[in-house]
Amino acid sequence: MSWRRLPITRVDAFAERAFEGNPAAVMPLDEWMSDAMLQAIAAENNLSETAFVVPDETSEADYELRWFTPKQEVALCGHATLASGHVLLTTAQWRGDMRFRTRHAGILVVARDDEDGYRMRLPAYRPEPKPLAKIAAAVGGSPLETLWHDGRYALLVYADPREVRALAPDMAALKALGDVQAIATADGAGSCQARGSTKTPSPGRRTASSPLIGPADWRVTASPPGRRASAVDASAVISMAIRSSFRVAASRR
Repeated sequence: MSWRRLPITRVDAFAERAFEGNPAAVMPLDEWMSDAMLQAIAAENNLSETAFVVPDETSEADYELRWFTPKQEVALCGHATLASGHVLLTTAQWRGDMRFRTRHAGILVVARDDEDGYRMRLPAYRPEPKPLAKIAAAVGGSPLETLWHDGRYALLVYADPREVRALAPDMAALKALGDVQAIATADGAGSCQARGSTKTPSPGRRTASSPLIGPADWRVTASPPGRRASAVDASAVISMAIRSSFRVAASRR
C-alpha cells in the first residue's frame, strides 16, 4: 500500500479560543484527487465540513474550493470558506485577500479587515411568499408569513424573537418532508434573530443540528449587525488562539 502525506489544518470559526465555535478542516492540495477519495478523507476527518483547495487554473480566482461533509459534497459552506481564507492568508502575509472559485456558489472572497480580521461576502437567496402548512406545523409556533426558495429553503417569519427561541421543532416530521432547510426568524428590534434547520436528514444527506454550513442553520442565533466574531487556528501540532475577527456581507442573487 502506498501512502501520501497531505497537509491538514483544523480551524474553529466563530470562536474566542481554541476548541470552540464551528470546526472545519482545510486541506490545500496540488491537484484534485478523485471524488471518492475526497469523500473518504472528509468521512475520516468527521467534522461538519472539510474544505479542499487547489490552485485555480483560470484567471477568475486564486484557488478552487470544494466542501465535503462526512456524507456528501455540499454547494456552499460559510464557516469553511472563512477557515480556508484564514489558512491561506496566514501563509501569505503579503496578500490582502483570497479569491475562491466554487462549483455552485460562484466566486467567494475572503479579505483582510484591519490588522487581525476578515471580510467575507456570501450569496443571499431571495425567497417568495408561499403557503407551507406542513413545514410550519413541523417547526411549530404561529408564523406570520412563510416564504420559499427553489433551493428548498423555507423561511418562517414570527412576530417576536422569544417565539423563535422557544421553538421545539418536530425533527421526525421535518425529516419526512425530505431535503428541506427550514429557517425561523423574527424582527430583533435592531438586532438579527434567526434560527434554522440544516437540510433534514434523508439517506446519505446532512444530519440535523450540525454547525453552520450555508445561508442558515438550526440552533444558530445571528449576531447583531456590526458585531465581530473570531476564528481560531487549532492545528494538530499546537492549539493557539489566533483571534481573527470577521464580518459577513450578503450579496443578492
